[in-house]
Amino acid sequence: MHQHYRAARQPLCRGIMALALGAAASLAHADRCTSLVQAFGNQLVDVSCVDSADLTTANPATTPANNSLPGLPPLAFTPQTDRATIAPDAANRTPIVKAVAGIQLNARIASDPTGQARFLLRLPNDWNGRLVVAGASGTRSEFNGDFAWSDYVVQKGYAYASQNKGTLNLRLSDAADPLACRLNPASPTWVHFYDNDPGQEFSRWREYMVLAAKLANQGSRAHYGKKPRYTYAVGTSNGGYQVRRAIETAPEWFDGGVDWEGTFVDADAPNLLSDLPAAVLNYPDYVAGGSVATGTAARNIRAAGFPPDIGSGATGLWAMNNASFWEVTLCQWQKRLDPDYATYGSGPANYNYVARQAVSDVADNIADFATSGRIQRPLITVAGTMDALLPIDRHARAYARKVARALDDDRHHEQRRGAGHRHHHDGPAYRLYEVQNGNHIETYKTVLPQLELIQPHALRAFDLLVSHVENGVELPPDQCIARGSSISEQPGQSGHCTALLAP
Repeated sequence: MHQHYRAARQPLCRGIMALALGAAASLAHADRCTSLVQAFGNQLVDVSCVDSADLTTANPATTPANNSLPGLPPLAFTPQTDRATIAPDAANRTPIVKAVAGIQLNARIASDPTGQARFLLRLPNDWNGRLVVAGASGTRSEFNGDFAWSDYVVQKGYAYASQNKGTLNLRLSDAADPLACRLNPASPTWVHFYDNDPGQEFSRWREYMVLAAKLANQGSRAHYGKKPRYTYAVGTSNGGYQVRRAIETAPEWFDGGVDWEGTFVDADAPNLLSDLPAAVLNYPDYVAGGSVATGTAARNIRAAGFPPDIGSGATGLWAMNNASFWEVTLCQWQKRLDPDYATYGSGPANYNYVARQAVSDVADNIADFATSGRIQRPLITVAGTMDALLPIDRHARAYARKVARALDDDRHHEQRRGAGHRHHHDGPAYRLYEVQNGNHIETYKTVLPQLELIQPHALRAFDLLVSHVENGVELPPDQCIARGSSISEQPGQSGHCTALLAP
C-alpha cells in the first residue's frame, strides 16, 4: 500500500517540481529585466525589455516592425527598412550559426528635449566582457546596424548598444512645408526630416554616441556586475562620422573604432554641400546627352569627385543615386545648415557653398560638428572606391589627410617645445583600407556585379582592431583591397587604389 502510494506520488512530485522550477526560472528572467530597468532609474522612459532566446535577427522579434511605435506617423520609425538600407542582400549577410540568448532593452532617452532620442542594448548571457557601440547611418533608427554589425558581434559574445543620433527618421509632407524635401527632381513625393526641426542640430550626433556608451556601461555593470573591459565604436555613413567624433573626443569611453564609409564634415570644402550640387546640376544634361562618359556633363560630375558611371538606365550607378540620394541629401543638409537659402526657388543644383559662406552662417554651422582628425584611440576607415554618395577622395581620403595633418601638427608642436618635452610618439594607429569597386549601398551589387561588398572587410577590420587594442598586434598597412581579395599583412598595393573602377 505504501509502495503503491509512493510510486503514484513520484510523477506528481516531479511534475510539481518542474512547474516550480519553471516558474522560478520565469521569475528570474522577469527579475533580470526588472533589475536592469530599475538600474537606469529615470534616465530611460517608454522602456521595452525582454529576456530573449535569440538576440540575432534569426529571431523575428529582434528587430521590431516598421511603424511600431505608437503615436508616430508612418516612416518616422522604420527598423526593418533601416537594417537593410546599407547591409548586403540576404545571401551575403553575416551567417547566423547559433542562437544568442540574452536581454534586449529598447527605450527613449528621457533627457532629450525633443523626445526623439532612442537607445538599444543587447546583453548576451555568454558575455565576453566587451562592448560594441554602433552609430546610425542617415536618419535611421537604433536598429540600423542589426544586419551590418549586431549579428556579427553578439555571436562572438559582445554586448551591443546603438542609438538613433537623437532623431526620428522622416514623415510624408508636401511642397507647402518649408522644411520639406522632394525625393528627387522628378518625384511627386515630399518628405520632412525630423533632424531639420528646431533643436535637432547635427552637433547632437556626437553627444548621443557617447551617451550610448555611458548607458551601455551602466547597463553592463547592473546586469553582469562589472563594466566592459573594452569598448569599441562602429558605424556606417553618418554612423561612421559618429565613430570618428567618438574616437576624437571621448577616449575615456572608447578603446578603438571602425568607420565604414564615414561622412567627412569640414567647414573647408570638400563636404556634402560643396560636392552634391555638381551631381544634381549635371545629371539631367548627362542623360539628355545620351549618358556619354566623355561628355561635358559626365566630366563635370567626375571632376566633383564622383566615380565613373556604370550600368545603364534606371539601374545605372548614377541613376540610382540620383533617384534616391543626391538631391534629397543636399536638401536635408542645406535646410539644416543654411536655412535661408531658397531651396526650390533658387534651385538645389545652383547651390554654391563658397558663395554662400559670404552671406550665411553655413561655414560656422558646419564647423560646429566638424571632425578634427585628432584621434585619441586607434581607428580604421573602410571605404569603397565606387562610392557615389560620399566619393572616396572627398570623404575617406579627406579624413585620412586630416588625421595626417593633425599628427604633423602635434609633432611640430612637440619640436617647438624642445627636446626635453618631446614624447616621441606617433599617436594612436590610423588605417585606411580602400575596397576596390566598393560602393555606399551594398545592395546595388545585385544589379551591378562590377561592384564589391564592403561589409566583409569592415568586419575583418573590426577583428584586426580588437587584436591590435587587446594584444598589441600591429595593424596591416593602408592598402587597396583588390577585387576578390582581403586585408593583407603584405598588400599587393599599399596606399590608395590607382583607379576608382577596376575590371
